[in-house]
Formats: sequence, structure tokens, C-alpha cells
Amino acid sequence: MKKTLLAASAAAMALAIGAPAYAQSKGDMTLGLGIGWVNPPGADGMGGALDVKEDVRPTLTFEYFIADNIGLEILAATPFEHELVVGGSSIGTTKHLPPTISVNYHFPTGGKVTPFVGAGVNFTHFWDEPTGISIDDSWGFALHAGADFAISDSAAIRADIRYIQIESDVFSGGTKIGTAEINPVVLGVSYIMKF
Repeated sequence: MKKTLLAASAAAMALAIGAPAYAQSKGDMTLGLGIGWVNPPGADGMGGALDVKEDVRPTLTFEYFIADNIGLEILAATPFEHELVVGGSSIGTTKHLPPTISVNYHFPTGGKVTPFVGAGVNFTHFWDEPTGISIDDSWGFALHAGADFAISDSAAIRADIRYIQIESDVFSGGTKIGTAEINPVVLGVSYIMKF
């Protein structure tokens, strides 16, 4: 999956050559369609080391520019599904939705490549946990960075990375057995349309 995302990013850079500058002004809106790779580094909980496996899903972003170069962005996705492994043995899967709201600052380079950084808040809702296991919903902070590679004055290819804080209490039979600190890194590639 890493190789696919890197190849898509390289293709975006190639397409950006010869494209017009991609600028953001107050009142602009963008819609992004892409894919996101959620890669949790691991977590503690459920009575031992918890390994939360990676997953890839389609993503959707909407960003409204509240000022020149400053956008308020909402990230949505189809449900992610992760295998849960404790002590080397699979105990089942869980699904989650991680909607995230961020404020992004897009650096006004005046060129075809526009880097950005952002920060915000994430809410993660879990369901379909393994039998007897319950994972609480989570609120946490989110960090965001990336770059838009212009392919026209109203479209770009975006490559980005996010860090999302997900820390959820884990219960077995109604008794808390630990806190799962999942905290995934999310890599994404999107097609961005400005209107």
C-alpha cells in the first residue's frame, strides 16, 4: 500500500509540471475524493499488547476557506475495519468511523505546489467489536500536513499525512480491562476540486 501511495504522489508531481498556480481565497470551497491508509502502530489493552491491523478505505473531504489560505476542513470516510490481535492471536475485528475537523493553513507559494499544515479534533465511533468486548468512543486531537499539486486552476492532486489521537477504554463483560491507545498515522491521496 505504501508503494501505491508513493507512486500516486510521484504521478501528481509529474502532472503539476506545466500546470497553473493553485491559490485559495476567502470563500473558496474544495471537495476531495481519495483513499486513506490507516496504520495504527499498536496499542495496549485487552490484557496484553493489542495489535490493530491496517486498513484502506475511500475518503471524502470538504474544506471552506474562512480567510485567504486558511481552510476549515471536514474529513469523512467509509467505515474502516481492523483485525484485533492479542498475544499473536486474532480475537476478531472492529469497525470505526473517524470524522475529523481541522483548520488548515495553505502556504501561498504562488506556484504549482501548495504545502499546508493543520490541526483539529477527531471523534471515533467503534462498533461490531468481538463478542464480549466493548470499545468506547474516543475524542482526541489530530495533526495534518501535506501538499496540493495543481493540475489546473481548479483542480489538484493532494498527498497528505495525519496523526490522529485515538485512546479508548476497553471492556470485557462490562469490566474495564485497559485503555487502547491506537493513535494511527493516516496516509492519503486525493483528487481535489475547487469551486
